Amino acid sequence: MNTRASTPPVVRFWQQPWLGVLSRSLAAIFGGYGLAASTSALMALALPMARSQAVLTGMLTAIVVCACAALWAFAVRSALKAWVGIAAPAIVMALATWLLRGAP
Repeated sequence: MNTRASTPPVVRFWQQPWLGVLSRSLAAIFGGYGLAASTSALMALALPMARSQAVLTGMLTAIVVCACAALWAFAVRSALKAWVGIAAPAIVMALATWLLRGAP
């Protein structure tokens, strides 16, 4: 039984392996950048130390977070899990940064 012949062409297009690699690459590049930026901003606002030291600590931590996000994007089983695993903490940290920024 040949399932490939019975699958519609649109579905066959979305099942191609290079689209998964492209999606993971975009998650690693843009999602990793967003996660690193939100991490850096949150640490700069939340760390209880001098502002310059908090910013520097946040930036150094963001470099590690960006590298880990790229590793995560290619380590999980599916591209959807890669996007969710990167976007969810980035959104949470961005919201926390927004809330801290509004605090007096």
